[in-house]
Amino acid sequence: MTHISSLFVTRLYRAALSAHGKPIDAEELENSCLAIAEDDEAGQDWCEREGFPGYTSYASLTDLPWRFPIFKDLVKVLDKHVAAFAKDAQFDLDGRKLKLEDIWINILPEGGIHTSHIHPHSVVSGTTYVAMPSDASAIKFEDPRSQMMMAAPARLQDAREEMRQFIYVAPEVGDVLLWESWLRHEVSMNMSEHDRVSVSFNYNWS
Repeated sequence: MTHISSLFVTRLYRAALSAHGKPIDAEELENSCLAIAEDDEAGQDWCEREGFPGYTSYASLTDLPWRFPIFKDLVKVLDKHVAAFAKDAQFDLDGRKLKLEDIWINILPEGGIHTSHIHPHSVVSGTTYVAMPSDASAIKFEDPRSQMMMAAPARLQDAREEMRQFIYVAPEVGDVLLWESWLRHEVSMNMSEHDRVSVSFNYNWS
C-alpha cells in the first residue's frame, strides 16, 4: 500500500477583521490612513529618498495606536486574531504572549510595488486591508524551499494549492492575513488607477 503525506506545513491565516473583537469603522480607518500620509512629511521624505512608490509610515511613525484611537482599537482586534493564529500553529509560548512590535500604513498608487521580502526578528506578521480596488494587485507568497529546488521541474499550472511554488491571494477590504514572519512575500504592481491601502504589523515573543 502506498501512502503519501504532506510534511512541514506552512500556515496562512485569513479572516474578516470583524471576526474577533470590536468592529472597526472601515471608513474612519481609511480616512485616518490618508490623513496621516498627508501630514507625515518625514515619511514622505523617506519614501522619496528610498525610491519607495507611494507612502509608508514604517520608517517615520512608531506610535500610531497612541496618536489615533482607531489604531488602538485595531490593535486590540489584531491581538485576538494573532492569538487564534498562534493556537492553530500550536506554538508553545511558555506562558508568554505574542505582542505587537510595530504597525504601519502602506499606500501603493498605480504602478506601485513592494518587492520580495521577509520580516526579520519577528514571529508573526500580517496585513489588514483598508482599500482594495477591484483590479489592485494580490499578495504573493513564495515556497520557503525555493532556493533548494535548483534542478526541480516547474509545477503544473493546475497543481494543487499546497504543491505550488507561489501562491497569490487577492484580499478584500476588511480581511486580515497572518503568516510566520520568515515567509517571503511581495506585492505585485498595482494596475489600478486607485490607491491600494493597507495596514501591516509585526508581533514578537516577549
